[in-house]
Amino acid sequence: MTRPSIIARSARTAALCLPQPGALYRLKSRTVWRLSSPDETGVLQHGEALTVVTLLHGLRPATRYLFEAEGFQPLSFQTAPCAGVVEATDFGLVADIAPDDIDGARSNAAALCEAVAAVPTGGTLHLGPGLWTSFPLRLKSQMTLHLAEGATLQAPSLRAGWPVLPSHDHNGSMLGSWEGLPAACFNAPVNAVQADNLVIEGRGVFDGSGDRGDWWSWPKETRDGARRPRGLHLINCRDVTLLGFTIRNAPSWTIHPQGCARLTAAGLTIVAPADSPNTDGFNPESCREVVIAGVRFSVGDDCIAVKAGKRGPNGEADHLAETRGVRVSHCLMERGHGGLVIGSEMSGGVDDVSVEDCEMIGTDRGLRLKTRRGRGGSITNIAMRRVLLDGVETALSANAHYHCDADGHDDWVQCREPAVVNSGTPLIDGVIIEDVEIRGLAHAAGAFLGLPEAPIRNVRIRRLKITSSNPAAVATPPIMADRVRAMRHETIVSERAEVDCDDPSLLSAAPVSLPFDEMLS
Repeated sequence: MTRPSIIARSARTAALCLPQPGALYRLKSRTVWRLSSPDETGVLQHGEALTVVTLLHGLRPATRYLFEAEGFQPLSFQTAPCAGVVEATDFGLVADIAPDDIDGARSNAAALCEAVAAVPTGGTLHLGPGLWTSFPLRLKSQMTLHLAEGATLQAPSLRAGWPVLPSHDHNGSMLGSWEGLPAACFNAPVNAVQADNLVIEGRGVFDGSGDRGDWWSWPKETRDGARRPRGLHLINCRDVTLLGFTIRNAPSWTIHPQGCARLTAAGLTIVAPADSPNTDGFNPESCREVVIAGVRFSVGDDCIAVKAGKRGPNGEADHLAETRGVRVSHCLMERGHGGLVIGSEMSGGVDDVSVEDCEMIGTDRGLRLKTRRGRGGSITNIAMRRVLLDGVETALSANAHYHCDADGHDDWVQCREPAVVNSGTPLIDGVIIEDVEIRGLAHAAGAFLGLPEAPIRNVRIRRLKITSSNPAAVATPPIMADRVRAMRHETIVSERAEVDCDDPSLLSAAPVSLPFDEMLS
């Protein structure tokens, strides 16, 4: 029997991993479990686990527990202490405020601000059942925000009076950002700046109200001098734990950790409509030591997009920092542009990222690496292991000619002739694909397009299995670059890339790019 492990724990919640052989997001079968304590008599909780990452709610602070589940060894753990509970409703919070009631939302924001200030170091702010409409809430260090089952913290639908986060703080450090560059943006409905030892947990819902008002009608523009807000924005935070809640309808990126270290997210549900613009699920940017486990995604853009900032138009790089050590496991990506995406904002460098034991169903791409000339930086040591790709149009891709930004189609970006290597030359080196199954292949199992002056290096593919193709697939370019030919049911195609596959029959000799004269015709 295998032993469960603790992913994260707080005073009242624990996230466990039940590593059943062959299980990805869901367990192979329902698993009965029970929870007891050596400090108390009898069984305290019992239930059935359906997913590999299982959360236990309603625990008591500073209490020893024994978790027992069918087919697993027993697991002992202890919850964290809590210095005290503050009830949000004790500060004049009013329920059922309409989303277009600006005065009511402002009043509730003031009440929540007072409640946060009253939380003792190591204490908990409890938000009970009800619909709570509020302007942005800022959290602080050494606290827990507990969103109870039946509670919805909802952003207002109107922009009037919405606070703006400046691009930099008084020390010149980046605060607000947009697509990897410093920029003023509207404050996220829930946010934290330089907060350490922060926990956000519970069975409740955060609703960004992106589906109300006009947030989704100006995705690449500014209003009132600011860019759209995220759903949950964590800036320069340390030791953050996110457990169990649902977050939906973010105005732009749903969860955006920026410059954070030691962050764990387990058992979340992240949702947005399929047609909502740039509602990426989870975008760690310039972060270190990030764990994303047992999260269910269904969003309008990439499920997970790992980023490291973008070099400015004049080479500005002071805001850049590396992303390193991202671990994604036992997640379900039900829809989105990409399952796990790296870039295209990666100028600070992205290293040591893995996605393991996950299911990607109906996403446009599975593992997707994207960059272009002018970015600089490197993408290194990327791994995908034991992942099911079902109905994914292009399973694996790496593209160094990604046509983003206003100049993305310019010849200096898209030219297939070698350019001078300089600080703006990006590098992709070291990608491992192992034990991946592709069902319903549409465009290509793999498409790798490198730069002639900096080819993609050290791509190793082992035990890749294509079990079926989508008979309704329409030939389409599998990556977003100019002069890429349309493909249907292709295996692995590459150009300016070193790809080593243990099954030579999967390596196609067909080109990725169209000949220049054919493109003109």
